[in-house]
Amino acid sequence: MIFQGAHILSINQFEKENVKRLFDVADQMQPYALRRRVTRVLEGAILGNMFFEASTRTRVSFGSAFNLLGGEVRETAGFESSALVKGESLQDTARVLSGFSDVICMRHPAEGSVADFASASRVPVMNGGDGANEHPTQALLDLYTIRKEMAVNDRDIDGLRLAMVGDLRFGRTVHSLCKLLSLYENIEVVLVSPKELTLPYELVDDMRSAGVVVKVSEDLTQSITDVDIVYSTRIQEERFGSKQEADLYRGRFRLNQAIYTEFCQPNTVIMHPLPRDSRADANELSNDLDNNPNLAIFRQADNGVLVRMALFALVLDVAHCVDEYSHDVRWYNARPK
Repeated sequence: MIFQGAHILSINQFEKENVKRLFDVADQMQPYALRRRVTRVLEGAILGNMFFEASTRTRVSFGSAFNLLGGEVRETAGFESSALVKGESLQDTARVLSGFSDVICMRHPAEGSVADFASASRVPVMNGGDGANEHPTQALLDLYTIRKEMAVNDRDIDGLRLAMVGDLRFGRTVHSLCKLLSLYENIEVVLVSPKELTLPYELVDDMRSAGVVVKVSEDLTQSITDVDIVYSTRIQEERFGSKQEADLYRGRFRLNQAIYTEFCQPNTVIMHPLPRDSRADANELSNDLDNNPNLAIFRQADNGVLVRMALFALVLDVAHCVDEYSHDVRWYNARPK
């Protein structure tokens, strides 16, 4: 894949060397994400943030990443604030808004909608999640997090053992992450879910064809005893026909400190794409894990800014000159040195 000017729509676009290049650039963004330096390399550029489905982390992370590179952000949040409610097509919206922006990030509840939008856009489009299909930038930040967490113990991504837990049928983050993991060697994945919410069979087949060892289970405790990563997901209530249907599965696979201590290895890393459902009937990752040093969910969210900065820098072809347009910060920085 050539990054310059590319749409970022699916993990299928990426090869292993593309991921390495992206992660190398993400590493270089650290001083700017931590506010140790300021760069204006994208000064004058505009990001169109178009989110037609609820979002906190992805929307703000994309916006923050663009701002940290010196660009400006314009946002549309919800159908009710867009011309789509008047019957405008995605293609017409794309033709218009791509005239106002230099790059667009879009989230939409319908599968394939972002690719449909991108087909009519005059500028690069990044997929912030299209229904239950994919969430490619989340998978990239997840893998970047895995790489960093494994490096603490002198490990790499190759040879990873990972348990994916929860709603694997509708969880687009795991769909994209499964595709990404298939690029690596000696990967073992345990899929832990109710049988009604198992990972789509075509993704399982693709992983196995790529050499990934895949096991399927409905037993949480036995599935997390010998893995490097426990990747938990929430029940995707918005993909079900009703709340009552989603409630049938909510709270099935809860991880707390007691279960972690009894069944996990001491260095097992806990991940979650967030938001975690902390309501009493769900509580998929208990708050009593918050002091566990292996809980990586907030480091994971922070890494999203680094990866999205790197994507913007590569797609807009400024990765080579970020430092050239930089200077020291001028304000008090509360972040640790």
